[in-house]
Amino acid sequence: MHLVIQQKPKTVLEIGIGFGKYGMLLREYLEIWGEGDYYDQYTRTIDGIEIYEPYILAHHEQIYDRIYRGNALDILPDLQRYDLILLIDVLEHFDHNEAVRLLALCQEKCKALIISTPKDIGHQEGGYGNDYEAHRSQWTRQLLSKTLGKENFFIPNPHSHLVMHGYSDIIKPIQKRTRKSWKVSALKQYFYPFYQILMKLKP
Repeated sequence: MHLVIQQKPKTVLEIGIGFGKYGMLLREYLEIWGEGDYYDQYTRTIDGIEIYEPYILAHHEQIYDRIYRGNALDILPDLQRYDLILLIDVLEHFDHNEAVRLLALCQEKCKALIISTPKDIGHQEGGYGNDYEAHRSQWTRQLLSKTLGKENFFIPNPHSHLVMHGYSDIIKPIQKRTRKSWKVSALKQYFYPFYQILMKLKP
């Protein structure tokens, strides 16, 4: 969400909406805590794709402007371009060749793309009656970089490969600001114990 907030996209597509968590966060941080003046009047377009229809519940219809039902590989070619596409814990559910096609389609359809995929997919079959929940491809940082090409910003994470990819004029400023915030955060963590000691010594 830190990366999303910095970009301030006007149009977003989430592939694999699942329970709708990120759609809700997008509405909250971009609309309610962003630039919106009203609690229930939205100015941004947030669309979703979901391959497993039983996952789509009543609350999804309130969060997303449009929900496209089916395989993203079939749906994406006919969609508009978006400022941002989210591909969060989705890539590993495609076999390798299909995942490569999906990434290429996403690159054609957005200015920026945020991907998260597990560093270790383990062994996962289908679940909740949904065969699409099975893990089918393992991705490494090197493989993501090779497949995506240039303009990738990897964010350190112990469990997932988290990368933002897109136009240089979007990625570079976000990368610069994010790295600066990491340094400030690290300094605060380093000096905070000394600050606590000083406060205890203060008369």
